[in-house]
Amino acid sequence: MSEYDDVCVLLPTMDEVETVARVVESFRDAGFDEVLVIDGGSTDGTREAAREAGARVVEQSGRGKGQAVREAVRDHIDAPYVVMADADATYDADDADAMLDPLLSGEADHVIGNRFADMRPGAMTRLNRIGNRIINFSFRLIHGERYRDILSGYRAFTRESFRRLHLTADGFGIETEMAVECVKNRQSVAVVPITYRERPGGSATNLHPVRDGGVIFIELYRKAKTNNPLFYFGSLGVVSTSAGALMTGYVLYDWFVNGIPHEIITIGAVGATLLGIQLLIFGFLADMILSLHREQVARYERAVDDGAER
Repeated sequence: MSEYDDVCVLLPTMDEVETVARVVESFRDAGFDEVLVIDGGSTDGTREAAREAGARVVEQSGRGKGQAVREAVRDHIDAPYVVMADADATYDADDADAMLDPLLSGEADHVIGNRFADMRPGAMTRLNRIGNRIINFSFRLIHGERYRDILSGYRAFTRESFRRLHLTADGFGIETEMAVECVKNRQSVAVVPITYRERPGGSATNLHPVRDGGVIFIELYRKAKTNNPLFYFGSLGVVSTSAGALMTGYVLYDWFVNGIPHEIITIGAVGATLLGIQLLIFGFLADMILSLHREQVARYERAVDDGAER
């Protein structure tokens, strides 16, 4: 019997033959008997290397890391606790114990490993570091929580809490979506310092900083529609109203200075301004409705808890 019998280590993979075996072995050496590798159709022998190292290997039915994680938890994991990590040997299996502590003690439903707490030289390029900082700042601005490292691939969570999250992202946006859904569902989140290392030589990353960074920003903004509608509609309203104001200024300047009227631009300016004001009003109304909804949910949960205690 292992002290981690109730834990499954989940490793999504895609062409990670250079590192997957050592990652699987490191988690098994740390006491985790159940290591699940869900593979996205690798052609370099990743699945064979993972099996030889002692992992249970399944091939995902779709494509992308997000789809792999959802399918794994839904169809292939029965353990109540899940540790999720990348198979590129950038994370330490020894940190898993600290990641699990908040879950096992009941302090948290979801745990994020903070890579910036102990980031080794060469682990992250300057561009990626700047992008991560910007994305974390944007998350805090939009969603009101400071999780420090929402893009971290080192996570621990209860299977029950994961199943309550509404996740749709198929690619690398899964980490961002999980963080947003934790806020939306008011799940308790703990942030744990971890070590983050440089990828071993010979292994190649599947991450494309510009493309995947854009996807993550879009995911952050898209999720604001239901989690922070005032920011979502308000920002659109500000952009539209500002565009209307700029067009109005140009029309007035050219009319007074040069005597040239711009009827079409004037119509566009009025339309943009009115649209912006309507979006701002809608944002305030949507935010009020969301606040009322959250109050009703909180009252319902308190009533259920009171009924269970009686």
